[in-house]
Amino acid sequence: MDAVDALNEIAFWLERELAPTFKVQAFRKAAGIIGGLDPAEVAARARTGRLKSMKGIGDRTFEVIRQAVDGGVPDYLEGLRERGQQPLAAGGTELHSALRGDLHSHSDWSDGGSPIELMADAARTLGREYLALTDHSPSLKIANGLSAERLTEQLDIVADINNDDGGGNFRLLAGIEVDILEDGTLDQSPDMLDRLDVVVASVHSKLRSDRRTMTARMLGAISDPQMNVLGHCTGRLVQGSRGTRPQSEFDAERVFAACAERGVAVEINSRPERQDPPDELIRLALDAGCLFSIDSDAHAPGQLDFLQYGAERAASNGVPAERIVTTWPLDRLLEWTGRGK
Repeated sequence: MDAVDALNEIAFWLERELAPTFKVQAFRKAAGIIGGLDPAEVAARARTGRLKSMKGIGDRTFEVIRQAVDGGVPDYLEGLRERGQQPLAAGGTELHSALRGDLHSHSDWSDGGSPIELMADAARTLGREYLALTDHSPSLKIANGLSAERLTEQLDIVADINNDDGGGNFRLLAGIEVDILEDGTLDQSPDMLDRLDVVVASVHSKLRSDRRTMTARMLGAISDPQMNVLGHCTGRLVQGSRGTRPQSEFDAERVFAACAERGVAVEINSRPERQDPPDELIRLALDAGCLFSIDSDAHAPGQLDFLQYGAERAASNGVPAERIVTTWPLDRLLEWTGRGK
């Protein structure tokens, strides 16, 4: 098989398994290195062992490349594929199969680890009909948030990817994960937001604000007609390398009532370290009449498969498929976001 494809597929499965970042990056880096060479040269260097002398090619990546250029599926990839046959989540299978898309993902334009094209390719491979690219907004400097100028450049790339798709069954949606600022406004100009297909709005700062302050902040954002999805509403972390973080305090009944009234979907964030909202808040939002969006919040291609976790949690809390916007066909979704084009 193609050696670059083998290295990238290995990285995909490792990302899906939540392998350490350095391990994933070794395979992505090696794919980038040999991707710039003629395949015949890669094969010759692999067979003579000269490939080992290239910076960024280690013993494991060399073994993968050598087995690939010799015409076989690398042993390491075979093992990962075998493990990947097992589902990530124990439940929610029927609901997961009903999901058509994903409205929350990141690329290396902000704090993701992979180019936009790789994220789109992985979404296609997983059978998604659409994926929203939602890199961060300017105020989140730690995540390399996009200025209006950089976001404008990104829109051109999104358009090119869709044009190159040749009328296929996949569309990359132009989006943003926009910060909800302290005064409840969204961290991007209305004109810029109006150019996007999907707007996810999330709180990323001062998560320990008092209940009254946080409630007012969230209600202010929800009142903005350009907001479509309330992202990871409590901001909690329950596991993972970043440690844990308690959930924010806010008047959930008022916030979810506002979401239901304005047609804003409450995100069921599928990242294992977030599991946000907690189960009791999913049920509260369900009772309030809210729509939901099951999203991966993927920062790497393999993490796009995290939707399995979100589907499991939605199913266990009785959320019906028709209330989940990511089960909707694209035309209906864009009519809901107000970008029916």
